[in-house]
Amino acid sequence: MKKTFKTKNIIFLSLFSLVISSFFSCKEENTDKEYTAYLFSYFVGNGEGEEAIHYAISKDGFNYHALNNNQPIISSDSISRTGGVRDPHILRKEDGDGYYMVVTDLLSKNGWTNTAMTLLKSDDLIDWSSTIIDIPEIYPEFSEVMRVWAPQTIYDPQEGKYMVYFSMLEPGSYDKIYYAYLNEDFTGLEDAPKQLFFSPNEKATIDGDIINKDGKFYLFYKTEGEDDKGIKVAISDSITSGYKPEPGNVDQTEKAVEGSGVFKLNDSENYILMYDVYMDGSYQFTRSSDLKNFEVVDEEISMDFHPRHGSVLPITTEELKRLMEAFPSNNLAEITGASNPEIKSNNIVINKEEQTIYLPVREGSNLANFDPGFETLPGVTVTPEGAQDFSNGPVTYTVSRGENSETFEVTAKVANNPVVEGYYADPEIIYSEKEQKYYLYPTSDGFTGWSGTYFKTFSSEDLVNWEDEGIILDLEKDVSWTSRNAWAPAMAEKKIDGEYKYFYYFTAAQQVGVATSDNPAGPFEDSGAPLISELPEGVNGGQNIDPDIFLDPESGRNYLYWGNGFLAVVELNDDMMTIKEGSSKILTPDETFREGVEVFFRNGKYYFLWSEDDTRSPNYRVRYATSDSPLGPLDIPEDNIVIQKDEEQEIFATGHNSVVQVPEKDEWYIVYHRFTRPKGADMGQSAGFHREVAIDSLKFAEDGSIIQVKPTLEGISPLN
Repeated sequence: MKKTFKTKNIIFLSLFSLVISSFFSCKEENTDKEYTAYLFSYFVGNGEGEEAIHYAISKDGFNYHALNNNQPIISSDSISRTGGVRDPHILRKEDGDGYYMVVTDLLSKNGWTNTAMTLLKSDDLIDWSSTIIDIPEIYPEFSEVMRVWAPQTIYDPQEGKYMVYFSMLEPGSYDKIYYAYLNEDFTGLEDAPKQLFFSPNEKATIDGDIINKDGKFYLFYKTEGEDDKGIKVAISDSITSGYKPEPGNVDQTEKAVEGSGVFKLNDSENYILMYDVYMDGSYQFTRSSDLKNFEVVDEEISMDFHPRHGSVLPITTEELKRLMEAFPSNNLAEITGASNPEIKSNNIVINKEEQTIYLPVREGSNLANFDPGFETLPGVTVTPEGAQDFSNGPVTYTVSRGENSETFEVTAKVANNPVVEGYYADPEIIYSEKEQKYYLYPTSDGFTGWSGTYFKTFSSEDLVNWEDEGIILDLEKDVSWTSRNAWAPAMAEKKIDGEYKYFYYFTAAQQVGVATSDNPAGPFEDSGAPLISELPEGVNGGQNIDPDIFLDPESGRNYLYWGNGFLAVVELNDDMMTIKEGSSKILTPDETFREGVEVFFRNGKYYFLWSEDDTRSPNYRVRYATSDSPLGPLDIPEDNIVIQKDEEQEIFATGHNSVVQVPEKDEWYIVYHRFTRPKGADMGQSAGFHREVAIDSLKFAEDGSIIQVKPTLEGISPLN
């Protein structure tokens, strides 16, 4: 069955002109024959109208903007029998003159059984003709096929033909990947499908994705099975046979995944492997140079939509212009960022509704002569150009595309929060007497499911300007007893036999370890075994995480606190690495206690701070109690909030803190994490592992009670 149709724009927006004269900046570039951008084709869900082809574009392969207001670019009814299509895959023709696309013909509300796929072809990525291929209808030998899923196409250079490959399930078997060559006009298969690959564990194998690198073919696929599920890669010298699976998985999460897609970054030797973390409604991106070893790059990714199983095609400037003209979208910001290195680019806020832009800049920036270096989508000009005076308030900019223009009020302000750029959480801080400066020890964040495996430290003389000291402990290299979940460290500097020693307490695999060094910036050597591995006596739930080390200035004793769902304490021996027998005690203050205890001493009082709620919740916040002893009992004030969200400033999930005192002064600062801003507000629970570290002043009333801290964007001024 063959159909021809023309897609129509759903909404025409005046801000997209048919005349687009420039590329990503205000300067013209002759890049029509080069790949300068990316097209992401995807579907969005299993609900009504969601099983359809959508488009998004990107300049860099990391930050994506939905086209057509995130509405379908083709009516599923016009190209399918079921009324739904999924898993779109677009391929550029080998001669560059046109495009092929294949999709699964399936509407999930009718069940997961289907027998057809749809082949589509186009000259311009906009108008598509289609043919439905029903496998059992055409090939009687497959008359009992129960599903035909996730087709993709690739060019076979040896045969000089295009090949389609997909998974099929027959009764009494499991999903296997098949292939067939396509006829010249891309409307049918030359022959019946042949088996391409099946999982060695004889479990379902679906969502195949093949890419050619250096003459070898890499087949990414999803397997099932209780003990061996996830995304794997098999490699062959032949496109149609001989695939040998590599050991282990290439996905970087313990969660259920499917729909992998691989593409090479323009002007780079790196590849992106992305996949659908479908139970979470999220997408994970990873990067690799060898297509075997991948690192998560979620912290670099942004999307103003929620995709399901899709594919990415590198495109030219001319193609990008054409797509934007055909599928305009009012959520497509003409200004996509700013290149001035003094701007904290992850925290730029572009508000199209209010037509404002907020540029957070680093301490010491010259705002009287400041050029943002705006980055734009194709066809956009921004005036005025060059450096402007932001020292007296906002500057008005005009953003134009062709004959259409709008103005933005642009504010550039010093923003010392976050204190270090990138995703970090659970900050610990000390002042080093040896080095006469401050050291920050956070959790390395930005990893789905808090799956980071290493710790870093940063140093500063003024609490504002921080130097990255690098990785100080890597679980995979430095710790023999585990390699997962590097969380929530604590640090102590102690003089032993006239020499400064450093004791680094850290969470790994829901246990507390300890590592040592002669320097606050490491490297640190692990003790060889966890210090805390069993729940305390009398505790039946919770986790052994979030240590805090406290050296009591009154008694000279050393106390280690920890716990999630409970608060426990033990006394450490003078070696700081062993527990004093019989010293364990439970101090859980009340039902608000979740985790992240911080203990410090001021004016004869011991302060106990902790985090309430879940770190993935916008309401994550800090409470406190006081005591006359490091071992309690705890006195909980009626109003004991230390810091909490500020919705007006869009600051959320302010928690898991530490506290530092300026030496020889009654001057205190709270160091905490928050959701990344502004992205975190829209990330859902994944904001809970995309966090940033901030510092604000901590002040006390005359009676010693803590005055509630208002979280700020500007942070503190540099200390003298």
